[in-house]
Amino acid sequence: MKGFAMLEIGKVGWIEKDKPVAGPLDAIVRPLALAPCTSDIHTVWSGAIGERHNMILGHEAVGEVVEVGSHVKDFKPGDRVIVPAITPDWGSAEAQAGFPQHSGGILAGWKFSNFKDGVFGEFFHVNEADANLALLPDNISPANAVMLSDMVVTGFHGAEMAGVKLGDSVVVVGIGPVGLMAVAGANLMGASHIYAVGTRPKCVEAAKFYGATDIINYKQGDIVEQVMQLTQGKGVDRVIIAGGNNDTFSQAVKILKAGGTIGNVNYLGEGDNIKIPRVEWGVGMGHKQILGGLTPGGRLKMEKMASLMETGKLDTSKLITHTFYGLDSIEKALMLMKDKPADLIKPVVIIEY
Repeated sequence: MKGFAMLEIGKVGWIEKDKPVAGPLDAIVRPLALAPCTSDIHTVWSGAIGERHNMILGHEAVGEVVEVGSHVKDFKPGDRVIVPAITPDWGSAEAQAGFPQHSGGILAGWKFSNFKDGVFGEFFHVNEADANLALLPDNISPANAVMLSDMVVTGFHGAEMAGVKLGDSVVVVGIGPVGLMAVAGANLMGASHIYAVGTRPKCVEAAKFYGATDIINYKQGDIVEQVMQLTQGKGVDRVIIAGGNNDTFSQAVKILKAGGTIGNVNYLGEGDNIKIPRVEWGVGMGHKQILGGLTPGGRLKMEKMASLMETGKLDTSKLITHTFYGLDSIEKALMLMKDKPADLIKPVVIIEY
C-alpha cells in the first residue's frame, strides 16, 4: 500500500509499505475522510517529537472497517467508524489511574504518526478496536465527523481542564480549529463572557458563531491590557490556551483571577521553558492552577461528542474551509496547513471508492 510519510525532519513524501496486520483485538480501516493537523506540521518541520524515518503521517480520520481481529465484538467489516486521534492501551496502569492518554509513558496514548504509522495511507491499523473506534451515525457526514477525532475533543478538553462552570468568564487564546472548539465547549458548559483572542476574519466569524461574546485582537495591543480593561480590572475565571507560544502562559496568569484555572491544549513545538510571572502568580500562593493535557481518547468520548452533533447542539461544518478529493490530495492539504492562508480554518480530504 502507499502512504504519505515523514521521511525525516523537514522532509515528506509518498512511500510504499506493507498493508498492516490486525491482532486479535485490532482492526484494519481504510479512510473515508482525512484531515491534516498543525501537529503534523510541528512533527515534521519543527522536529517536535524527534527524528522519525518513513513514518506515515496523520491522526484525524473517519473510515470503513475492512478487517477485524478474532476477539473484536462490536465492529465488523463494512462499518463506518470515527477514529479518535488518541488510541490508548486501556489495560495499562496509566489508564487504570485515569490517564489513558499516557498509557505506556507520557503522551504514549497518541500512537498515530508518533509511535506508529498514521492514517494517511490506503489502510491503517487501530489497536483495541472495541475501545478505540466509534460507529459513525448515519446523519453525520464523514467530513463533519472527522473534526471530532481531534479538533472537537481537544478543544473541549481545554474547557474541561479549565473547569468552566455556569456563568464563568473565559478567555480562549487562539481561535484556530482547536480554539474554536474550546469556545464551543465553554459555551456549552455555561460560560457567560467568552473572550476569544485572534485576528483572522474567517476565524473571528466562526468564534462568534460558536459563542464568543468579545473578540480580542492581539494586533491592536497587549491582550492583558485589553482583557483587564473589559473586565474592569478583575480578570477572568478561566483561561483556555489553544494557540500562541511559550510566553502565552505569562499572559494567561496575569489575566486569571485568584482561584482560577488555566487549561492548555496548545502543542508547544519549540523552546525549552515557559515563564510564570512571580507577582501575578501570587508569589506562588495565588491558587492559580495551570493544567495542560492531551485529550483522553477512546470510544466513549467520541460517542459523546458525536451525540452532540446528532442532536444539533454542535455543528462542525464551520471549521471546514477547504475540501479536497482523493488520497493523493493529502499532500496539498498538509501544505495548506503549513502555509496557513488567511481564509483557512481546516482542510478535509474526502476519499471516494
